[in-house]
Amino acid sequence: MGSTVKELLDVLYAAATEEERRVWAVACAQALGLGGIAISLGQELVWFSDTTSARLEDLQFVLGQGPGLLHQDEAAVREVPDLGRLLAQQWPQYTAEAEELGVAALFVWPVHVGAVRVGTMTGYRRTAGPLSTEQSAQGWLVADALAQHVLNRWPSSTESCNGAGHAGAVELHRAEVHQATGVLAVRLGVPLAEALARLRARAYASGMTLAAAAHAIIEQELPHDTQ
Repeated sequence: MGSTVKELLDVLYAAATEEERRVWAVACAQALGLGGIAISLGQELVWFSDTTSARLEDLQFVLGQGPGLLHQDEAAVREVPDLGRLLAQQWPQYTAEAEELGVAALFVWPVHVGAVRVGTMTGYRRTAGPLSTEQSAQGWLVADALAQHVLNRWPSSTESCNGAGHAGAVELHRAEVHQATGVLAVRLGVPLAEALARLRARAYASGMTLAAAAHAIIEQELPHDTQ
């Protein structure tokens, strides 16, 4: 039998390395009856349980579509218990991509610190169906605990902005995206917003993750040893 949400929250502080955090997130997703979870603060993906969770978050950022793009004042769980019904409605491109990943249902909890919403926790299922009342309530507990845990371990300005930094620090998975956006803005002579839009379009057209597309652009700017 797996651990309960309460038991997992009691040992959250012990998840110091990225792999330990991943294992914890997998167990937590299972306790909530989900296939996986991912946590984003602002535009930063900071924690995810599996590649499908990470890809779902990446697609929202690339396409500008998806259930995690909540209004600032939204305070309820956003449930999409049957993603297929939205195929030609709210998020057509995102829904098609999610279905390609085998995702049938999505659930998003706003992540708060005090009264301020700072991000989202998104969970998915491979079968359609709503959350139970208990799963919804426990999801709030996980989202609130993770918000504080992640912010307590946010890398300082003196640490690496692309990686774990130190034991217990979170990963900033989109650090290279911000760097590549700046590179494109300078190279093309366009505003940052347009540069990011072009980076997103390049990633989507090539089938690459946003991080991979950003890394490729940064690599082009690095000096190479020709000897």
